[in-house]
Amino acid sequence: MEKSNKVSITVIRRLPKYYRYLADLMEKGTNRISSQELSNMTGFTASQIRQDLNNFGGFGQQGYGYNVEDLYNQLRKILGLETLYHAVIGGAGNLGQAIANFKGFEDAGFKVVSLFDKNPNIVGLKIRDIEVRDSNTMIDYIKEHKIDIGIITTPKESAQGLADKFISAGVKGIWNFAPTDLDAPDDVIVENVRLNESLFILSYFLKRDFE
Repeated sequence: MEKSNKVSITVIRRLPKYYRYLADLMEKGTNRISSQELSNMTGFTASQIRQDLNNFGGFGQQGYGYNVEDLYNQLRKILGLETLYHAVIGGAGNLGQAIANFKGFEDAGFKVVSLFDKNPNIVGLKIRDIEVRDSNTMIDYIKEHKIDIGIITTPKESAQGLADKFISAGVKGIWNFAPTDLDAPDDVIVENVRLNESLFILSYFLKRDFE
């Protein structure tokens, strides 16, 4: 159970990594793990791991460590992954189609149910049985199907307008791949994915290593 709603975003961004490694441990049949062993896997210090998890309650036992399956299930609850979220993609170009094609999202509880695009040449196309629909029908579709998440894969010039349509239709979460910041009300969660910025960081370290 969560101790406080005031958990650092830095802590929250570490939780998916813990969750991923715990899933790997479960696949290998590992029943328990210490914070030091988890530290060796994740690269975070054992002290940091204990502090992170203590934000949400006491999951470990001194001298025993953590029960892998129990901690995995607790993090699943904390991350909200017990709920099935329905999503639509705005922009059915290469990136939008790649996201729709990735079955791993559905396995994690995020189901893409439709893509939308204004290009008549791809309207009607199906990506892994997910239909591309005319963008003019998007707002009505979102309202009718009670969509939780809107995914933006359009150029930055179109992103804010698309976000506004998502918000007006009742979407409460936006996953934004466009390289621009969005204006959204406080009750709409926006998670930005900056592909270029990630490459820029890689470039920085490559340059530094080869200088």
